[in-house]
Parts: sequence; C-alpha cells; structure tokens
Amino acid sequence: MIIRALLLPTALLAALVAALTVTLSQEDSYFTAPGTLSLWYGACWLLFAAAVFTLRKVPARHAAGLILAGSVAIAATGLAGPPRTSTDSYRYAWDGRVQSAGISPYDHPPADPALASLRDEWLFSSGAVCVEQRRAKIDADTCTRINRPWVHTIYPPVGELYFLAVDTISPTGARHKPLQIGGALLSIGVTGVLLAALRRRPWHAALWAWCPAVSIEAVNNAHADALGVLLTVGGLVLLARNHVNGSNGHARLAGGALLGAATAAKLLPAVALAGALGGVRRFRDAVRLVAPALTVLALAYLPYLLLSEQSVFGYLSGYLEEEGYDNASGSDRFALLQLLPLPDAWLLPVAMLGMLVAFAYVIVKGSAERPWHGALLLTGTAFLLMTPGYSWYALLLIALAAFEGRWEWLAVAVAGAADYVTDRAVPNDTLAVGTLAYGVAAMGVAAASLYRSRASRRTPAPDAPQPAPPTQPERPAVRGRAAR
Repeated sequence: MIIRALLLPTALLAALVAALTVTLSQEDSYFTAPGTLSLWYGACWLLFAAAVFTLRKVPARHAAGLILAGSVAIAATGLAGPPRTSTDSYRYAWDGRVQSAGISPYDHPPADPALASLRDEWLFSSGAVCVEQRRAKIDADTCTRINRPWVHTIYPPVGELYFLAVDTISPTGARHKPLQIGGALLSIGVTGVLLAALRRRPWHAALWAWCPAVSIEAVNNAHADALGVLLTVGGLVLLARNHVNGSNGHARLAGGALLGAATAAKLLPAVALAGALGGVRRFRDAVRLVAPALTVLALAYLPYLLLSEQSVFGYLSGYLEEEGYDNASGSDRFALLQLLPLPDAWLLPVAMLGMLVAFAYVIVKGSAERPWHGALLLTGTAFLLMTPGYSWYALLLIALAAFEGRWEWLAVAVAGAADYVTDRAVPNDTLAVGTLAYGVAAMGVAAASLYRSRASRRTPAPDAPQPAPPTQPERPAVRGRAAR
C-alpha cells in the first residue's frame, strides 16, 4: 500500500528533475529563445504542481523522507551548468575576492583600475568574447561578466560575509561552482527547517523543496536570497516555539536576531520581520523581537562602516531609481496600481498606504503561534503592490507559503518569472506580460483566500470543544417494597 502511494509522486518528481535538467542545459536561451525557455519553465511548474498534489496521499512518516530526497535531487539539477538567466553571482564572486585581498567591497566598483591586479580571465576578458557573450564593457579592450561594473556593490553586510566565506574556502579556479554548491546547501537547509517545523503536515514543505524556482534561482543562479530565506525561516520557527514553550523570551530574542541577520543578508526579509509582529500583544515582547534584530543589523554593518571610505549602501539608491520604484513612469513597477486612474506620482504613496493597511491588519489579526502567517501576508502584499521584475525575489515568498500550504501565493512567483523571462519573448511590448501575470496571481490569491475563509466558517476548528449530547436525568432510587 505504501509503495503504491509513493509510486506516482516519485515518478512525477523524476520527470520534474529531468525537465529541470533540460531547462538548465539550454545555453544562452534567455537571450536567444526566451519563448522556448518559457515553455520549459511552464512544463517544470506543471510537473511540480502534479507531484505536490499526489504527495498528499503519502503518510507523513514516509512523505518527509521523499521530500528531503527530492530536495537534494532538485538542488542537484541547478548544478547542471553555469548560471543561465542571471549574472549576479559573478558580482558575489568578485566581492568575495576583493574582501579576501583586504579591501572593502563598498569602496571600488569592479571597473576601477585600482583593482586591476585582482582580475582574471574568468570574470574579465578582451577581444571577440566581449561581443559574443554579451559582456559589459569596461574600456575599448576589456569587458566583464559582472553587470553594472561601474557602480559600487549593493549587497548588505551578512551577504558580503557569505561571499567572503565562499571565496575563502574555494579552491583556485573553481569559478561559479562554489556559489552554486552554497545555494544548494542553503536550499536543502531550508527544507530541513521546514520539515522539522511541519512534522504533522510535511507535505507543505514540498512547496519549497520541489519548487522549480529553487533549482533555477537559489542554485543555478546562486542568488544570495537563499541565505536570507534560511535565516528567516529559522527565526520564525524560534518565535513560534517561544510562544508554545514559554521559554522566558530567550527563543524570541534568538528569533529576532536571526531575522535581523536575514535582513542584513538581503533586505527583503525586513518585511517578514514586520509581519512577525502579528499577534504580539505586549510591548515588551515586541521589543524582544525588534531590538535583537536591529542590534544584529547594526553590528553587521559596523565593521564595514569602520573599514570603508565609501557608503556601505552602495548602489542601492541608484538601483531603486533604475527599477522605477521612485518614479514608475515607463516602468513595470506598481503594474497593478497603474491600472487605476492614478497619477504616476501617487503610485509609491498609495503602495506605502497599502502596506500600512496590511501591517495594521496583521498586528490586529495575526497570531503569535504562527508568525509566518503575518510574514506571508505582508510579504505577499508587497509583491502585489510593487510587482518586482526579478524572479528570484520570490524565493522568500515561496518558503513562507510552505509553512501553511498556501499554494496560491506561488502564483506570484510564477508571475515574477513570466515578467523576467516570458516578457522578453513578446516583441515591442504588444502584451504587458508582467501586468497580466501579476493580475492573474492577485485574483488567484483573492479567490483562494475567500474560499478558505468560507470553509473555515462552515467547519469548526479541530480543537474546539464539541457540545456534549443530551442525557436523560437519573431517576432517584426508591427504597422499600415500592421499589420492586
């Protein structure tokens, strides 16, 4: 019986592994054949959905092992080749190398001649390679794999420490593999934390463990978001255990510290930190969460502040301007809000107002027993309001959705991939792919939330005491002959 239950999800998982391997073996398809790549993306997501759906019939004690094995297999597919759709990991490798040389990564852009002695043939080239492989030009003779080589790094300090650690332990000439292996280990670590937290419903962990985005973005493209995700889920689990076990706030302090470290790895987890305040009713408990987070964040920045001659925020302000977060005119940011009759200047304030409303709702309706619920709602709201164009940002959202099996939020991750990849296949912006994809995702989330709300009102909570059936009153015993 168990073998029969395991057979179909295992077969679908194997098909997903094969499809991901083929998808990531298509060299340069992001530039030359984005339409074909989009079809492979779609096939992978469909196989993923089918595999997770059939997994529900597997008993919990057997499902956990299969999910973990699948997580390893999915991560391994990301090692099939070099990064296919992003060049961010090349900047990671460069920042690690610069730090190993005793130089702050915030002080010089990669194109700075002062760092010319650190260049090698892997990251820097010359001649025809510059045109053939679409590398960024530094001067008439030199180009690089690193994007935006004339701007300072944007990554926060815990991310930079991770780059330094990878560079330190990597053998000479390892190139992109150490960062990809690091991404694989981080993604499997997230699976482990989720399985430990979801022992009664391990199937939910498969929403992260088997997700195609994990293979593509966390491993193949080696995005440091995976580090932020691991620290975030670890922090949320500690917060939940603090509430259940009543550990005098020690777990809350540790959870807050991990969320602060997650924010210092990739800034997006700051939204999850705010969402984790949901259900916290006492001021001192909120302080025990926020204070260690801010302390870790400050301590992470402090060494770089002391050692750097330039701003430790690097290209952050320029990036926000470049992506259209400060002015959405001609940009795909705030795509759903742009459907409303609003001036462009109002889009950012309206988005911020929407975030404040969502935050207020989380504070009032959130649960300290499930801090990931508020984190998911607030993070998901940010995605729908901001509509980011980079698919790897959704890694955090995927992990948060796994806590409660809220699969509908994965449609937002699909929308990000469509905006990043499929939009390239549409000539001359004849179809607003990103707007359409995020719109469909928003409707899916709204419909699923409405269905869940109605279902919860029809079905009593499993832990709610049920009324006892009526009983007949006992008749008093009568002594003597009359009792016969």
